[in-house]
Amino acid sequence: MLKTLLIGGVCCTAVFVVGILIGHFGIDKSSSGPAWLSEVNKDVDESLIEAFLSQVDNNEIGKNLKELTKVPHMATTAGDEETVQLMLKRWGDPDSGLDQAWREEYQVYLSFPDARKPNKVTVVGPSASTLYTVREKEKPYFPDQQDPEVVQPYAAYSPAGVAMGKLVYANQGKPTDYQTLNETLDLRGTIAITRYGGAGRAAKAINAAPYGVAGVLVYTDPKDINDGLMSDTKETYPYSWYLPPSGVERGGFSTQYGDLLTPYLAAKEKTYRIPKEDITGIPPIPIQPIGFEDAYILICELGGTVAPAEWQGGFNCSYKFGGPGFQDSSLFNNSDVKLRIFNTEVLKNSSNVMGMIRGSVEPDRYVIYGNHRDSWVHGAIDPSSGTSVMLELTRVLGTMLKKGTWRPRRSIIFGSWGAEEFGLIGSAEYTEQYMTKLSERTVAYINVDIAVFANATLRASGMPSMQHIIFTAAKQVQAPGMDSTSVYENWIKYTNRTSPTHGVIPRVGYLTGAGSDYAAFVHYLGITSMDMSYTYDRTKTNARIYPAYHTAYDTFHYASTYIDPGFHSHQAVARVAGNILLRLADSLLLPLNCTDYAESLEDYLSVAVNLYQDGLMAQDISMEPLKQAVARFRKATSDLDKVITGLDLKNETPLTFRKINDRLMLLDRAFLNPLAFPDLYGHRHVIWTPSTAGRSTFPGLADAFAKAQSSGLTEDWQQAHYHLSVLSQAIDGAAYALSDES
Repeated sequence: MLKTLLIGGVCCTAVFVVGILIGHFGIDKSSSGPAWLSEVNKDVDESLIEAFLSQVDNNEIGKNLKELTKVPHMATTAGDEETVQLMLKRWGDPDSGLDQAWREEYQVYLSFPDARKPNKVTVVGPSASTLYTVREKEKPYFPDQQDPEVVQPYAAYSPAGVAMGKLVYANQGKPTDYQTLNETLDLRGTIAITRYGGAGRAAKAINAAPYGVAGVLVYTDPKDINDGLMSDTKETYPYSWYLPPSGVERGGFSTQYGDLLTPYLAAKEKTYRIPKEDITGIPPIPIQPIGFEDAYILICELGGTVAPAEWQGGFNCSYKFGGPGFQDSSLFNNSDVKLRIFNTEVLKNSSNVMGMIRGSVEPDRYVIYGNHRDSWVHGAIDPSSGTSVMLELTRVLGTMLKKGTWRPRRSIIFGSWGAEEFGLIGSAEYTEQYMTKLSERTVAYINVDIAVFANATLRASGMPSMQHIIFTAAKQVQAPGMDSTSVYENWIKYTNRTSPTHGVIPRVGYLTGAGSDYAAFVHYLGITSMDMSYTYDRTKTNARIYPAYHTAYDTFHYASTYIDPGFHSHQAVARVAGNILLRLADSLLLPLNCTDYAESLEDYLSVAVNLYQDGLMAQDISMEPLKQAVARFRKATSDLDKVITGLDLKNETPLTFRKINDRLMLLDRAFLNPLAFPDLYGHRHVIWTPSTAGRSTFPGLADAFAKAQSSGLTEDWQQAHYHLSVLSQAIDGAAYALSDES
């Protein structure tokens, strides 16, 4: 029996050894597995990134900008349709286009001036005679300003109507400005003149209405935009980048984003629309923007008390409150200012142009790159600098795609948004229509609107988890005009901070506002996002934005002469943005850094404890839950970092990468609370929602504490406690979402 077992064992061993030998010599070594296996575990290709960087061409960007700015292209106009066709043609090109390009149509509520009855602002004497008329169109210096499609300066969504009364100067139209005026003046029936800045466009009229103000004028003060320069014979455009005296900043005068008639619904033709009278966040009284040449005449003629020092602007006269009205020695004495506004509101079809490159491994994961297409006039800087960069980026990637040398791991979606200038409409409607899909599948959103404000340094804002990838990309791109200096090295000279983790690094801002198309992605969907541009040296100018912003002077000549001659800063932005895009689309593990997020939350916590802990304790409200939540978040990010560091990238299963990437991708969704800010349309993110408290800390808590401290009411302190709990539980939820615990 034993002999039989031994013989059997030897035979089995021999068969096993023979099997191994057959397997070793019989299997084709050239095939180590299924064809898709190497693709699944392929990481970002650094040589491909280098090839991309080398192919981005500043001359091509310049050609794009010239083509995009041939005619004015305000949303839904014939010029806008020309840009739609241009985008579709480029993205459908057989040699350098994308996999797919299409248009998405929305029927949206827009506001336009009446071309047959231009808006008018006049000074009217006691006998009803017209003593002065404000310029209706900007002064032409080149044929661009004489194009018949240049829209008259106006305030989109200002109601039509006639308003007349004595003039008062209300500084920036902030609530405190009107309160100050109201202490000594009866504002009922007056016309207020305000300067841009300090408060949103619509807020200047919204804040005025409760005091009985009949109408509002708004202008750009040379102190705020021109470093005080005012003369178009030697100082301003066309002699420099500064705003000419007749230049007027147009704009959308609404505090909300998205189509105003279809809140939280995509504005399709048959979509339910609220009654127009239920719209909120738009001016309740007529408002009209004017140039500073006219504002100078009106303000310097005012009577009354001299305004405070912080109200003084760039004119060579004392800014006064107004009597109300003009001083006794003025030719305008005892005269009124009259606004006649003929704006109309209409429903019009507006298009997003969308393009896609399908992913090879994870086609159901999206990296979205977007910029709006519409402008107020020619829009060379806003938004065509960004569109010209996007077209060059897609040309280079599309060429690689068509040649078969590259296809991204994840899908890339490009969005050329429509009607942004009226309130981020195209991007907001897109997120409302595809809310579920985008929430579940979007890795990140990259926004490049105004690609180049000026040519000094990079500026970037985003969720803290994007900081690392922004730095990585900026280190690989040469700063314009600097042979041995990277964009990163140049950036850190202009604006920096000291990080406990990284030391001295460039300062990356936060997306706490709603200034561009990232708003719906950040505040509504909680998608990791960033916005970037090249900008000016803040030590050399006090301009709040580039001076030709939203005027008829924002042309190709202006951009190519004063903003970025040679388009080298445009090229740098395209290289940095494209580098980031490729890394997000191709990296095996998403290059999002959660420990940087933890550092930002700890910074916010430190400010909150310093400002609010004693006041909350006096109301028997503890900040301990918030402290513990931030500590748990830090631990969760540290634990996840250890997991990532310990991975053997070549031998891990695809499921391992997918699990980690999903945690990184969905992090910001954990900070969404649909009930936290019921009075703020489209804002659900408890970390980055805008705040009125002016503090660098958690917005809901900051605003609630400020209100409670001011009023002393029990219900306001309860609201502060509520926001503290919302915040603590959201951060706790984010910590649990990052952990691997079941």
